[in-house]
Amino acid sequence: MIRSVVLFLLVSAPVGAQEPARGAAPATADPTFYSVSYVEVKPSGRATAIQALKQYKDALRINTASLRTELFEQVDRPGHLLLVETWQSQSAFDNGTPAQRKRLTDAIEPVRVSGWDQRPYKTLSVASGAAEPTGRSVFVISHVDVGPDSKIAGMLKELAEKSRLEEGSVRFDVLAHTMRSNHFEVIETWQSQKALDNHAAAAHTRKYRDDLQPALGSPLDERIFKAIE
Repeated sequence: MIRSVVLFLLVSAPVGAQEPARGAAPATADPTFYSVSYVEVKPSGRATAIQALKQYKDALRINTASLRTELFEQVDRPGHLLLVETWQSQSAFDNGTPAQRKRLTDAIEPVRVSGWDQRPYKTLSVASGAAEPTGRSVFVISHVDVGPDSKIAGMLKELAEKSRLEEGSVRFDVLAHTMRSNHFEVIETWQSQKALDNHAAAAHTRKYRDDLQPALGSPLDERIFKAIE
C-alpha cells in the first residue's frame, strides 16, 4: 500500500538542557532510539532496493525491541528512499538484527548511487498514543540543521505541542541527533492535505518559520514522498 507523503527539508541547532521543576525529581531520560537512513538507488535497481527494505522490515516484526519501521520514497524522484526505525534503546538497535542489516546493505550496495546515510536520533518531543494514519493521511518529514543556537530545541518543542492540538493532527514528533546538537528530525502525519494546509497557515507555524529562517542556510525545501508498506 502506498500513501502520499510531504517531506520538508530544512537546513537548523542544539538541544538545550531542560531544567527540572524546583523540588521535583529529575526526569528519567527516554531511552528510545531512532535510526533515520537515506539512500538513492539507480532506476534499474529500485525494485531490488525496495524488496530488500521490505524484507528488512518483515524481519524486524519478530524483534520485540523494534517498535516501528517506516519506509518512504520521494514522489518526483523514484529511488530516493528513506527508512525510519524506532527501537527501545541504542543497544537494542546495535545488537538487534546485525545479520538482517548486513543483508539489507549488501543487497542495496550494487544498485545505490549515494552513500547509505544513517543518522542516529533520540526523543526531543514525542507524544504517545498517536492515532493511526488513514488512506488520506499526509506525512511530513523535516530535517532541521542550523548553526548552534540553544533556542531551536525549545522552538521545536513548542511547535510540536501546539501543532498536536490542531484539527487533523495525527502525529507530530521531534527527534534530536544523538551526537550533533544542531540536527533534528520532525515527523508529522495529518489526516488530509487540507489539514496540512491549515497547519502551514497557522499563526504558530508561521512564527516558527519566521524565527527559524535567520538560522537557516537556504530557503525552506519542500519535497513530496510516498509511504511504502
